[in-house]
Amino acid sequence: MKWEKLKPPEPDDPMCCCECDYDQCGCCCDCEDLDEAFNRWLKDRPPKGGSQSPVLGAMIDKLEISMIPALVLLPVLLRVAALHYLLGIIILTALPILVLWYYYATHRKKRRTLFFLTLALFSLFHMYYLFITEILPRGDVSQLQVCAVTTGVILTVISLIHTKRGAGLVTTSLYKAHSHSLEANKGSAHLKGSIQSAASSGIAAECQTTKVALAAKWSSCPVCKIMRPPRAGHCRTCGSCVQRLDHHCIWTNSCVGQANHRSFLLTLSVFVLTSLYGISLVLSSLCPQQYLMTALLYCPGVYSQSSMALCFTCAWYSSIVTGGLIHLLVVQVLNISFNVTEREAQLALRNKTGQRRLWGLVIVTGEYSRGFCHNWVEFLTMADVTVSPRSSLTDLV
Repeated sequence: MKWEKLKPPEPDDPMCCCECDYDQCGCCCDCEDLDEAFNRWLKDRPPKGGSQSPVLGAMIDKLEISMIPALVLLPVLLRVAALHYLLGIIILTALPILVLWYYYATHRKKRRTLFFLTLALFSLFHMYYLFITEILPRGDVSQLQVCAVTTGVILTVISLIHTKRGAGLVTTSLYKAHSHSLEANKGSAHLKGSIQSAASSGIAAECQTTKVALAAKWSSCPVCKIMRPPRAGHCRTCGSCVQRLDHHCIWTNSCVGQANHRSFLLTLSVFVLTSLYGISLVLSSLCPQQYLMTALLYCPGVYSQSSMALCFTCAWYSSIVTGGLIHLLVVQVLNISFNVTEREAQLALRNKTGQRRLWGLVIVTGEYSRGFCHNWVEFLTMADVTVSPRSSLTDLV
């Protein structure tokens, strides 16, 4: 058997039987060929050559049956949960369990899915629609507050689009440019050494040592068969190597890497702030005599009207989602503070080379950390890689 293509394995990347030589027939394969064939049969795509918009064509091409629950079941479940507080407790408790079950079911197959992105966007716009149609007519929210919520929603979508434009793929030209820069540095050192003959041998030796050290940090991807820089990793879900790979985000249906890590952090921050502000406005309107910290737990008379009960249930739903995103935001901030990516943390746990800090929220490796301030300066000023030429409007879905 030839297992070289599996070495070194990426963290949490179970291999499909068709990727090794053990199962020659691949009859027990669990890859996505059958799913893609089923999706093509469901969509019954028309032949190419029509006057269809490329963006609309990409959306139809990537249409999945898994998007139906997010578009149909979520509003129905929220309205059922608003009928009684016991139904609300049961449904709101079961929703995260169902989402986690679906996550592990799809993550096991290592396939890209639009379910989570659809669920996130639909939840955002559905909550905003209920805020405009149910809370605004009550007269407890000013126009300035509505503009603040609307601005937050728009900024969230804009930053999400910027995040979706690419994580910074590793290409063959990247290693060639790196090699040429090393050769240029060596030539300049050799020219300087010819002027100062006494120190020429030392400079040349130092340049050669630096070149060898930098070249040693580059590694060959066993799947893409290309040279990748330090801290780059191969995403088996996207099928590409990404510079400074942090993780593959199922909620954005894309990788988070060097090119979009800052915009990803901005998306999280804006969404969390907008959500917290919107929840506070809803609770202030529904429970004006209660404190914001206790209004979610006790709001008398909120189930007397169906519209009030629906808004109160949506406030609970938004609080659950926001709580999960706050945890993700805290983990991201801590990782940046210690200059470690999520991929590097998983590798450190697997190799038992990292240390858990702050109740296990961050895994410290100490390999790239240079202090709190320097780590944040490096993150905010790291070179933005060129987005792949394949990135276009059709890739944003």
